[in-house]
Amino acid sequence: MNDHKATSRTAETAAPRLVRAIGLFGLTAIAVNGVIGSGIFALPSTVASQVGTSSPVAYVVAAVLTALIAACFAEAGSMFEHTGGPYLYAREAFGGFIGFEVGWMFLLTRLTGAAAISNAFASYLGYFWPPLATGIGRVASITLLVVVLAWINLAGIRYGSRTVNALTIAKLVPLLLFISVGLFFVDSSRYELIALPEMTGLQQAGLALIFAFGGFENASIPTEEARAPRENLPVALLIAIALTTILYILIQIVAQGTLIGIATDRTPLASAGREFLGPAGGAIIAVGAVLSTSGSYSALGLVGPRILYAFAEGGQFPAALARVHARYRTPHVAVIVFAIAAWAVALYGNFAALVMVSAIARLLFSAATCLAVPVLRRKMPDAPREFKLPFGLLIPILAVIISVWLLTGMSCDHAIAGAAALLAGAIFYFIFRKG
Repeated sequence: MNDHKATSRTAETAAPRLVRAIGLFGLTAIAVNGVIGSGIFALPSTVASQVGTSSPVAYVVAAVLTALIAACFAEAGSMFEHTGGPYLYAREAFGGFIGFEVGWMFLLTRLTGAAAISNAFASYLGYFWPPLATGIGRVASITLLVVVLAWINLAGIRYGSRTVNALTIAKLVPLLLFISVGLFFVDSSRYELIALPEMTGLQQAGLALIFAFGGFENASIPTEEARAPRENLPVALLIAIALTTILYILIQIVAQGTLIGIATDRTPLASAGREFLGPAGGAIIAVGAVLSTSGSYSALGLVGPRILYAFAEGGQFPAALARVHARYRTPHVAVIVFAIAAWAVALYGNFAALVMVSAIARLLFSAATCLAVPVLRRKMPDAPREFKLPFGLLIPILAVIISVWLLTGMSCDHAIAGAAALLAGAIFYFIFRKG
């Protein structure tokens, strides 16, 4: 018996494990990459159409609401050093079934995001050479993006993290150029910095903006590969929200202040860029969009496999997904499976249905994390935590109320799609549990 125990311990010690290689900058880059994606290139027209000249205030309101949710992620994340993010928090707080459903919905949003970004990448490449955006060219563009970034994420977490870092900086450069030049051309009469929008318009815009601010939670997933995650994750999340809020407000001011008819323009940044940068403006924004979509997918290509790995580590997905490559120290099976799934969804999935699922899924796993905070405080009173929310339960309760309020703005189609996704998750849960 003792020999058997010794052999088990030796095998466990010899098994390759993930390595900690992501620092504070890397976690912040993952969070920023998750927030600033392809959506920012169309967001200003959506917000302007819903709240008119009060759009800067709508961004501030959405940022405050998002910060409350991010703060809950920060406290929950400061209690753990394992991979999983909202899936891990919900599993530890509410048990296996709720944890699985939360992780399942989170996984669906990553797949939906990967599909949307892959298609946007192909569309923006088509700006430079139209055949790349349609037919076999679109297939080739999407395949190239998925394969290259999967290969980088297979080669090691250092390479994956450095790629995210580099693309985060690269995607910000065109946006900063757009802001720094455009501020000199804005007509301040086209927006109001202080005026409050009507409540109906604010709820509609708030829903769009909450989704636009979403993605910061990506940084909570690869905790097992982060250095000092208890200390760095809360800081990374709050920095990401602050940085993106400033960028979003300035981009909205420039776009709305330089472009007439922004509310009906489908490409507001490109159109505004042409107004004050000339013909080169559209090309600069297109380059920014290519870099932005590449960066966003690089973060999803890093984060998506880790949620599969966390499922397998928790015994709720096939154990093969938790295998770690002996040389590269990456969850190589999970990386390959996620890449294949993302590629298939991008090319053949019912994208409209998945977008509806993504909308409700984001609010559900955000609300679950906020609810998990007081439960984890009670269940894990002695757990070390580097960040604790002030004012007792006030912030988690407010964050849950906000999530529920936004859910009431969902259409019937969104609700049906979300319910169908939850039902599919429940079926998978009981299949895997029985297995």
